[in-house]
Amino acid sequence: MININDILHIDTPEKFSACALNLFRFQAEHCAPYRRYIELLKIAPTTITRVEDIPMLPIELFKSEDVYSGEGTPEIIFTSSNTGSTVASRHLMASAEDYRKTFLTAFTQFYDDPSKWSIYGLLPNYLEREGSSLVFMVDELIRRAGRGGFYLNDYERLIADMEADDKPKILLGVSYALWDLAERYAPKLSDTIIMETGGMKGRRKEISKRELHDILCRGFGVEAIHSEYGMAELSSQAYSTGEGIFRTPAWMRVLVRDINDPFDHTPQGMRGGIDIIDLANISSCAFIQTQDMGQLYPDGSFKIEGRIAGSDIRGCNLLVHDLL
Repeated sequence: MININDILHIDTPEKFSACALNLFRFQAEHCAPYRRYIELLKIAPTTITRVEDIPMLPIELFKSEDVYSGEGTPEIIFTSSNTGSTVASRHLMASAEDYRKTFLTAFTQFYDDPSKWSIYGLLPNYLEREGSSLVFMVDELIRRAGRGGFYLNDYERLIADMEADDKPKILLGVSYALWDLAERYAPKLSDTIIMETGGMKGRRKEISKRELHDILCRGFGVEAIHSEYGMAELSSQAYSTGEGIFRTPAWMRVLVRDINDPFDHTPQGMRGGIDIIDLANISSCAFIQTQDMGQLYPDGSFKIEGRIAGSDIRGCNLLVHDLL
């Protein structure tokens, strides 16, 4: 089986394609929900010779099935956040260390070594529950940075600590908490990147990313808002340095599908449903059909434009019911 070091050293499209096809054939055999899904599609794995033709597993199955292709018992299980009215997704991982290597490699690619930063986490809804992959990641980044920390609701202490910190800083927060902080205190933090990660989680009204970023830019006195795109079902993260345009590490790729025909990937520049290939998901499933809507650009970057209305009953998601 491909190991995580093979994945993290991918540096050409050819290596990506070779690893993706090898991992697909392995997971098509060893990941039971994925195998059953492919059987329902009446697809023979040996007939797949292009990355674009690899079937994408509907992300809903992480809520009802053990999406796992590793050997032995999973070492760690991450769960998604939910509002209490939905079932949380579960991501079974064979190795916590593989996850650690993955997010550290991606972070370093986009932001340099964590030790060059002070990292502050404003993630109240994630800290209030167990099993968050985001908290696991930020906790390790803070540890390697050597300065910073998690802050729940003590905004005044957060501001004081950041103002006294002379290192370059990253304030990574969930959207509604950053909005609260900007609205209540409007702190003008020097030498600081503001990075948002996720929506309002039912705490504030949903607004567009552009509106949110305008509010945060004014509140914090910065020119651009960075963003992190990840989820419990992924091992990797994409990052945006502004304008909501995300870029992925070399072992991760985004495709856009026609929302009316989930087996048809649209031309670049067209809007559609987001499919993600995350080859670091070596012990679960690397090929995921998300419920996000977005746009793909010619250089492989992408933008998220919200959720797909009615995604639970659209297209090949109907096949999910045959697996439950």
